Amino acid sequence: MCPIMIAALATGIVLGLSSGLSPGPFFALVISQSLRHGAREGMKVAVAPLITDAPIILLSALVLTRLSNFQVVLGVITLAGAGFVSYLAYESLRTAGFDLTVEAAQPKSLRTGVLVNFLNPHPYLFWLTVGAPIVLKAWAENPLAGVFFLASFYCCLIGSKIVVAAATARSRRFFAGSAYVCIMRLLGALLFLFAMMLFWNALGFLGVVGSDV
Repeated sequence: MCPIMIAALATGIVLGLSSGLSPGPFFALVISQSLRHGAREGMKVAVAPLITDAPIILLSALVLTRLSNFQVVLGVITLAGAGFVSYLAYESLRTAGFDLTVEAAQPKSLRTGVLVNFLNPHPYLFWLTVGAPIVLKAWAENPLAGVFFLASFYCCLIGSKIVVAAATARSRRFFAGSAYVCIMRLLGALLFLFAMMLFWNALGFLGVVGSDV
């Protein structure tokens, strides 16, 4: 496996786990459905991004590739992505556990999950400023690298939320305990490293440093 594929795979794993385990409206919905209706309903919510994200990814890639002066625009967007990932890292590092006393959602878990994820601004921000630029850069160097990123990202994103649903149904105290906090802080540290990588890539797109980033 060539270095670009390994890098794409590792990036997808870290970003996927971080997105899958970070507290937020979608995470809360997985928890609440699992608490009220059992692990199976929480898992139905977990797979919702497979339905909602495809048009978001295609639209983000289309917008980026159709812009004039593509390299400069991509550099500016990648800088914004570095800031966004830094924010995600900060949020992960300051995680002190997740409150399980969330209001239980109604049944129809998959439909509710699709609606919540589609109306959540996080996927749009992520794919426009982080995900799509990574995919486009990886695809330009080796199309398989782009595939590896998407595959590892969604395996970890969906897989981690399925684990959350199962863990919630079996042990409600895990997400308020030290193990969850340690996992989130480790992911936060890794996200800061990826934010620095994105910042360096942005400088390459803008011509400040060599383009072989």
